[in-house]
Amino acid sequence: MKNKVKSWVFILLMTTAVVVGAISCKPKVSDADLKAKIETVTADHPNVVVSVKDGAVTLSGTVASEEDRSRLAEVAKNADPNNVKSVANELTVEAAPIITNTDDADLTAKVADATKDYPSVKAEVSSGIITVTGSIEQTRVQPLKMALDALNPKKVDMSGLTVK
Repeated sequence: MKNKVKSWVFILLMTTAVVVGAISCKPKVSDADLKAKIETVTADHPNVVVSVKDGAVTLSGTVASEEDRSRLAEVAKNADPNNVKSVANELTVEAAPIITNTDDADLTAKVADATKDYPSVKAEVSSGIITVTGSIEQTRVQPLKMALDALNPKKVDMSGLTVK
């Protein structure tokens, strides 16, 4: 009876060893193959660089928005979720270029609207530059400056403005 128990224990141990060995011997995906999979799903973003080392993915380069940045990290992870160990998202969001408004007629109309709540302030537009004169309370200087800057002129010159 003792020998039968030993035989069953031995068979059970060997079966467990074979099962564990078979599971741990699943084919490992190479870093190059993993990189190729991720590059396929990120191909519509030519400024994204993919690198892989031991299953750890690094995304670098530039994208147009924070949404793209987040989505690409998720796409990289999902390209092969069993073999991607981690994703380091080093992507940067490229700032959209600011287009300067040099159309004096357009700026003049927009400046008139932006300064309508500032009766003691005058603003003139010439060659895309807004020149502000008059007087204003200290607490209202920043909101006025921000409103005029938002019009994207070449420059906002507030040196002729008196602050009370």
